[in-house]
Amino acid sequence: MKDIDAIALLQDPVRRRLYEYVAAQGREVGRNEAAEAAGVTRTLAAHHLDRLAGAGLLETGSRRLTGRSGPGAGRPAKVYTRARAERSVSLPARDYRTAAELLAEAAEEAGLDAGLGAAARRRGEALRAAAGPCGDLAAAADLLAARGYEPYPERAEGPDREALRMRNCPFHAVAEHFPPLVCGMNLALLEGWLGTDGALRARMDPRPGECCVVVEESKNNDD
Repeated sequence: MKDIDAIALLQDPVRRRLYEYVAAQGREVGRNEAAEAAGVTRTLAAHHLDRLAGAGLLETGSRRLTGRSGPGAGRPAKVYTRARAERSVSLPARDYRTAAELLAEAAEEAGLDAGLGAAARRRGEALRAAAGPCGDLAAAADLLAARGYEPYPERAEGPDREALRMRNCPFHAVAEHFPPLVCGMNLALLEGWLGTDGALRARMDPRPGECCVVVEESKNNDD
């Protein structure tokens, strides 16, 4: 299925709610859970989830949702997760990924990591404009969500300290080929955007399948 056809499936409001719920969980989701979250029947949810899987927007598997095994544990249930493949539409066709990869390759070969980081930090500061450093994690979550990072809360190191992890890296397609260069750029961008002299700090903490940066409460912000 072409990308434009797959994305068109999300025009249906129920299908879109189901997709967004599954994508936001970062784990396998069963039909009953998805149906309850979307406010529809299990049968309708199953129909739409399978349409999304057939279009390549979701991936499927099976497991016992009871957490038990052996006799009496029940049959494995069908579960869904967001597909790892990216979908994009550009009319007329554009190929920004190739351009980005060529620029990243040239920057890496020329040892321009520091220059790229400085440019990314300036761009982050420009995005922040005249606003001060981001005041708390709730404000940071709103900013990051608007940029497609898909943040979610996590307990950080230290007592009563919170952090934001991000399920999505907006630069993943290039970062997987040039991780040190692009992840360093991403960190500098977020440092400039969120601010480095306020309540929060961004630091590198790679985790498979997620953004390489974590945002947490600054240790210098303790009462």
